[in-house]
Amino acid sequence: MGSTHEHASEHQHTHDHEHSHGHDHQHPTGIVGILSQVFHLHGHEHASLSADSAFAANEEGIRTVWLALLALGITSLLQVGVVAVSGSVALLADTAHNIGDTLNSIPLLVAFYLARRAATQRYTYGFGRAEDVAGVFIVLSIAVSAAIVLWESIQKLINPVPMQNIPWVAAAAIIGFLGNEAVALLQIRTGRRIGSDAMIADGLHARIDGLTSLAVLLAAGGTLIGLPILDPLIGLLIGVTILFITRDAARRIWYRLMDAVDPDITHRMWHAIEDVEGVKGITSLRARWVGHRLFVETTVQADAQLSLSDSAHLSEHVGEAVRSRVAHIGEVTIQIVPA
Repeated sequence: MGSTHEHASEHQHTHDHEHSHGHDHQHPTGIVGILSQVFHLHGHEHASLSADSAFAANEEGIRTVWLALLALGITSLLQVGVVAVSGSVALLADTAHNIGDTLNSIPLLVAFYLARRAATQRYTYGFGRAEDVAGVFIVLSIAVSAAIVLWESIQKLINPVPMQNIPWVAAAAIIGFLGNEAVALLQIRTGRRIGSDAMIADGLHARIDGLTSLAVLLAAGGTLIGLPILDPLIGLLIGVTILFITRDAARRIWYRLMDAVDPDITHRMWHAIEDVEGVKGITSLRARWVGHRLFVETTVQADAQLSLSDSAHLSEHVGEAVRSRVAHIGEVTIQIVPA
């Protein structure tokens, strides 16, 4: 019977791109060459990929990260202005922390740019897994944030320091909360829409920073009413909350790195294939995430007398059934064997 593959147009350009371009130009080398390879796409490569849904999702991811960087940059600048007016050392430290967290989005941005590149003979699945690598850095960054918050809170419990410039602290806290929560909503919503767990993790990190700023506002209120102990206690509560968020984000990225797929998705694909007319059974069904696209491989049983043409049509119907039931599907590879 042989095997047929869905989406031939999705990767036909990959083979062509591996060989001679047919035009003479020189690629830069060294650091410039590396940056060029990451952020640059040849015109014909861009054209061939632009119709692909995965490429469209990458573009949406890139836009989202740039918007997040812009929003966090504006938030940090506003906080710097508050620091300049208030002269608060504590606010300066918090602002520096927020600026550092803003830089955490850069690995994700690089990953999305890498994912735009076509697959090669070495990287036959493309570069989508760069998202998972970025996710590892983001999870580590969230864990570091938890450690810093817990450490500072414990230190304030042992050596209480009265909060100074409370109105300015409150202003900076409000700015920090609004900016980070806006970024969190944007990244989590986009991450779920395009299937990027790394972007969801980055959005959760932004939400953590927003909650931390909100906690500072509550602590400032506690100081005003004569309860300065609220500052370190709220800090401890936020630190423990961040630990739980770290666990959830780490689990998401671990699943992606280990090619784990939600069993509900597997069940939906299985039933979708079973419902296709002509399918007598399913021998195997496997799937793996490559970035935010799900690659599917399945072997289905069909009538032994099925012609090659009918086998090709059956394979096409199986691919369509899978795509209709599950979102974020990349490539679907179907093999037809006699029942």
